[in-house]
Amino acid sequence: MDGKTALITGATSGIGQATAMGLARLGARVVLVARDAEKGRRTAAEITERTGNHQVDVLLADLSSQASVRQLAEEVIGRYPRLDVLVNNAGIILGTRRTTIDGLEYTFAVNHLAPFLLTNLLLDTLKASAPSRIVIVSSEAQRMGRLNFEDLQGEAHYSGQAAYNQSKLANIMFCYALARRLEGTGVTATVAHPGLVRTNFGQENPTRTVRVLIALFKRFMKTPEQGAVTPIHLASSPEVEGATGRYFVNKRARRSSPRSYDTAATERLWHESERLVGLPVTSEH
Repeated sequence: MDGKTALITGATSGIGQATAMGLARLGARVVLVARDAEKGRRTAAEITERTGNHQVDVLLADLSSQASVRQLAEEVIGRYPRLDVLVNNAGIILGTRRTTIDGLEYTFAVNHLAPFLLTNLLLDTLKASAPSRIVIVSSEAQRMGRLNFEDLQGEAHYSGQAAYNQSKLANIMFCYALARRLEGTGVTATVAHPGLVRTNFGQENPTRTVRVLIALFKRFMKTPEQGAVTPIHLASSPEVEGATGRYFVNKRARRSSPRSYDTAATERLWHESERLVGLPVTSEH
């Protein structure tokens, strides 16, 4: 990864931090997207201390705000002449329904719309840096996900776990639609399931399912470093050079939910996402 630049969202804890650490060890310049400046500074210092890599930068953004995502993209484009890897890792799960400053359901906004918008805004830079890679961190929760286009924001009926499952299915459908659009550009898009990882994820406002899972399986959960193995592999390994539009578990390609292969639903999600983030609605691919 020498000479390559990797941008990682959700990079100040858990899987994101471990992914940044791993890519820094491989020689990449890592750009950490952080919501908190002090936490970002501490994380960057720790990565430098543990890897000896001084090419660790921090950019601030609140991914629940589309204005902040746009500002982040502008900063990336302005500061970095190339972007070789984009790892969309940041994610949340909430027990109760909340809305963002843009009036959108929080989980869908952060887990799906933020990476959708950020990736689209950085596509020109990624194409100019080809061969380059986009890695999206999803979850096996996608197998329980269902897209309710009549109630994507959970206004009529809300379940924190269902909202999370929907967002993780959306991640995969986004990846597949993106890969189709990037054919021939030298930019690949893959999606990773990191496993059940022992982090602070979901602890701020946990769903009942998260509480039960932690209670039952905490002893058997992966460490963040183990959870980062597949994202790091997809971001850096020559073994997956050219692999695109695929779902990976433990570094191996797997079939995702049957719903994720519904092309009509995938295209509908793409166009609805364009509308929700204020991008021009494109013709069907």
